[in-house]
Amino acid sequence: MPKNQTISTPGPTANDTTPKLPSNPTPLSAPQEQQVRDLYYKNVREKCAEEVKAFAACATGRTLTLTFACRAQKLAMNACMLQFQNQDEMDRARAQWFQLAGERKREREEQRRRVEEAREKHREWWGLDEQGRLQGRRAERDR
Repeated sequence: MPKNQTISTPGPTANDTTPKLPSNPTPLSAPQEQQVRDLYYKNVREKCAEEVKAFAACATGRTLTLTFACRAQKLAMNACMLQFQNQDEMDRARAQWFQLAGERKREREEQRRRVEEAREKHREWWGLDEQGRLQGRRAERDR
């Protein structure tokens, strides 16, 4: 290549007004990614519920003959699942995960509140102070 020649790279032009958003715009931690994958697989299984039920009904009570007797149901179930396992479905699961973030936060706060109430009841019942030590007449008697 000659020294003065430049390499042109395709990029956004002046006419292109809609930027292409990446499919995964926000990096998530490993546990969060696992939650997204769990939602993704749950959504795929829901869309193929009939095929999964047919395979499960065929597989009930079978052991060694399962592979031969339920081959058609297994292939139908796998074909259905492969049809819905794509990046668009993963992006929908990620969007759903972000929509459910508020609900998860409320659940965590409710759990913390219940735990704190249980601790308070425990302290009241046993006559403990904030540090978990006995207080009152019982503490004097136990010394």
